[in-house]
Amino acid sequence: MPELPEVETVCRGLATVLEGRRIARLELRRPDLRFPLPPGLADKIEGRAVTSVRRRAKFILITLDDGGVLIGHLGMSGRMVIGESQKKDLGPHDHVIFTTDRGISICYNDARRFGFFDYARIETLGSHPMLVGLGPEPLSNAFSGPVLAAGLKGRKSPIKAVLLDQRVVAGLGNIYVSESLYWAGIDPMRQAASLSGAEADRLATSVREVLTRAVAAGGSSLRDYVQTSGELGYFQHQWAVYGKEGEPCPNCDCGGVIRRIVQSNRSTFYCPARQK
Repeated sequence: MPELPEVETVCRGLATVLEGRRIARLELRRPDLRFPLPPGLADKIEGRAVTSVRRRAKFILITLDDGGVLIGHLGMSGRMVIGESQKKDLGPHDHVIFTTDRGISICYNDARRFGFFDYARIETLGSHPMLVGLGPEPLSNAFSGPVLAAGLKGRKSPIKAVLLDQRVVAGLGNIYVSESLYWAGIDPMRQAASLSGAEADRLATSVREVLTRAVAAGGSSLRDYVQTSGELGYFQHQWAVYGKEGEPCPNCDCGGVIRRIVQSNRSTFYCPARQK
């Protein structure tokens, strides 16, 4: 599933062609994706100008000039690809086509159909079922070591599982949690509440640095993800531990070997010698 860096990359790409432009046409090529598409969605979107494209956690938020907001989620395999004009050879997985008043086309393709679109009003956006209760954005000033420490307080679950809780930190997923814990030197099996204030500071810094580097690289391409240009992301070439079971620990002289364990049905990669 695309995580924060991938969704941030998509939002930045969409912003270049959507902000300040009107959506001339919205073609819905099926009535549902993961959920049924909102009734009358095309009527609510067509003719409206886009005032902003931004991200909240793993959600794409396209705000319109009348206060409407289109909420998008890429699911497991969704991609938004920009073209100079609508392609004529649409495939069976090209489900939603946006066309701007300049003739630019954005095609939402989703082979597994785990993604979705919904519609809300900006004044009620914070109470939307998908957005309510989300934790702080890790790339914002609202996230810090003390904020993270407060979110870990009393949590007996492993730190890896707690970081995946979107109520603690918004937008983190399996890849970037493994990478962040590695650079912070923290064992993914540690009880979350056991982290000291200094360790929470170190982990918050690691999260921010890993995500910043990942966004700069256009995210990680694992299976289906591509940028809006159709290019792959490149951060997978910078992974320290993810997917590297059995390889030597990089960037240090601890002599450790990367291990893979399963936590909450997800793979965790870490270095037992480095991470304590």
